Amino acid sequence: MKQSQFKKGIIYACAGSLWWGLLGTIFFKYISSMGALEVTVHRLIWTCLILFTTTIIFKKIDVFKKIIYQRKKIFILFLTSILIFLNWGTWIYAISINKIIDASYGYFIFPILNIFLGYIFLGEKLNFKRKISIFAVILSSVYLLFNLESFPWIGFLVAFFWSTYNFLRKKISVDTDVGLFVEALFMLPIALIISYFIYETGNNDFSLVLPINILFLFLAGVMTVIPLFLFIKGLEKTTMATSGLIFFVTPTSQFLLGFFYYNEPFNLTKLISFIIIWIAVFIYLKDLYEKY
Repeated sequence: MKQSQFKKGIIYACAGSLWWGLLGTIFFKYISSMGALEVTVHRLIWTCLILFTTTIIFKKIDVFKKIIYQRKKIFILFLTSILIFLNWGTWIYAISINKIIDASYGYFIFPILNIFLGYIFLGEKLNFKRKISIFAVILSSVYLLFNLESFPWIGFLVAFFWSTYNFLRKKISVDTDVGLFVEALFMLPIALIISYFIYETGNNDFSLVLPINILFLFLAGVMTVIPLFLFIKGLEKTTMATSGLIFFVTPTSQFLLGFFYYNEPFNLTKLISFIIIWIAVFIYLKDLYEKY
């Protein structure tokens, strides 16, 4: 791998991670007042439209056709479409009720949950460092259970949906963007039905009366696709260890925004649990770096 390409990869991956962590959080926090459900369905609708356009522009129609004729891939993408929709909805709901820190907790622990799922369902071996990482996540969770008011239920849901999504996506080999397009297509009818009922009940913010809202809800798709392409580009030009390290820019940015910018409450119980998780993340990243 050429050094210049590797450096470009780092820039792409960092840009994608920062976009998700900073710009994405600020943007979706800003428009979350329109309602988490409406924002989620429009995020899916416009992501689907944008990915349809990019699939044509990048001449990936043949890739798309190959996927839809493979039953195993289609079935798994159907399952992951539900998971990605639930993940988006949970995360947007979290930021709408001032739980950005709790949501960041979920993204901190999800790679370690991936390791655990691989061990349980795929028989992947665990070395000492990975066992310690998993133990630290369990320890942090048990510690939080002693104070249910501080337990980040939303963070755990985000981690569960996202880690299960990634686990299933690893079982099939498909382009990330085309796979997401297929997933969006599966959920598109549901998103359109929900949008219809939101409109019928008069709770819609997507209205010609407020064209600025139309623009913001369309940008929900843009804010999803751009960081996706940036991170994929970075992954192609770097190693798994490097991209794995850079990924944590996202939850770190979310945590810092929640604590310093949005002034979310952060008590001693959560601080101790986060310290345990940060130790687990450090051990995980050290193991990942040594592996690659």
